[in-house]
Amino acid sequence: MSGCAARRGGWRPAGRARPARRPRPRRAGTARSTAPAAATRRHAPLRTRPVRCLAGRWAYVHVACTDDYALFHVGGRSKADIDAGGVLPGFTGTIVRDGYAAYQHLDEATHAWCGAHLLRDLAGVHEADPGGQSWAEAMANTLLIAKKTTEQAVAAGRDTLTEQEISEICSYYAGALATGRAENPPDRNGDLPRAGKLVERFTNHRDMILRFVLDLAVPFTNNTAERALRPVKLQQKISATWRVLHSLAAFATVRSYLDTAARHGKDALDVLKQLFTTGPWMPPALSS
Repeated sequence: MSGCAARRGGWRPAGRARPARRPRPRRAGTARSTAPAAATRRHAPLRTRPVRCLAGRWAYVHVACTDDYALFHVGGRSKADIDAGGVLPGFTGTIVRDGYAAYQHLDEATHAWCGAHLLRDLAGVHEADPGGQSWAEAMANTLLIAKKTTEQAVAAGRDTLTEQEISEICSYYAGALATGRAENPPDRNGDLPRAGKLVERFTNHRDMILRFVLDLAVPFTNNTAERALRPVKLQQKISATWRVLHSLAAFATVRSYLDTAARHGKDALDVLKQLFTTGPWMPPALSS
């Protein structure tokens, strides 16, 4: 999960936030889905954005969305807060997310790791020590090769990659890991450096990371959810902060309505006018 932390007076990248001013964990996740969407769509990228309120507390905007639906809700970062949206509990499709641990309790779903987050982590390790962390560049290239291969397969109308294509990708992946272990041995106490811990992540979560290779319907990133959250960042940038938490919750409700309508080709002004005149617009699956 990633995000931007809001503060009075403007924005700063979440990664630069001071621990004393905001919780340190990386970005909380947001899912792509609504209750009906969870029942009808197979894949749900996740994303969450931290938002600072005037009282000094942090709230998080969680987003669940598919191609047809979007649901925003406000809460903390716990398992209960993630479940409070009413979408992810019981979801049996594939969740595309980052590495936030609170998603792990969603054990009825299949999990896929967002490739964009992984590429950023690899870039951070490689840029800090290009000569000593060649594995990170090799692994990033492996992910990009896999992404291009899956995109070409989808464009050709194929449902799966060939065994040879999968074997080559897995071979590149294993080679990068072997180099990473050699470049990042544990110290005398058995502790791994930061880059070594990233090697372990790629080792332990190989299936999650390569989910998009084995199932071409799974997207490489959770960018659909990322794009859905942009209005939250824009509103925070304009207003600098949210004065009260319930106004943020109301904003999330409005965004759920407008974003879902947009996914069905509806104009925001039209559906808002309908909301205040004849009644709210409803997606076809819900209005029938």
